[in-house]
Amino acid sequence: MALKFAIQTAADAAPPPAAPPGAASLAVTERAARRIGEILKSEPAGACLRVSVEGGGCSGFQYKFGIDANLAPDDLVIERAGISVLVDAVSAPLLAGSELDFVMELMGQSFQIRNPNATARCGCGTSFSL
Repeated sequence: MALKFAIQTAADAAPPPAAPPGAASLAVTERAARRIGEILKSEPAGACLRVSVEGGGCSGFQYKFGIDANLAPDDLVIERAGISVLVDAVSAPLLAGSELDFVMELMGQSFQIRNPNATARCGCGTSFSL
């Protein structure tokens, strides 16, 4: 997999494109979009949920969720039901084909990612390997 890089100045910078319909990116369920919308109501205008993959956890990789209003030029923007989810260019291929959901269970509630690229998950479900 090759990553392409481009140098961009502030004068020619444009907002990153939204993911085209059917693109192999992170899908956001309606439940997740509703919960993200509820969370973002208490955040400044322009805030989005950022989802990324970083090294760590007991299986090698882990998901990271955060609120971010800063769009990087190479961010992928996924829109659903009036909310935006940001994914950085390094994390995007690791999340390709995945689904972000919000799950309410007896033990609590959480955002969960169903990732078809993961070959194994830890017992707690917060880290995975490829």
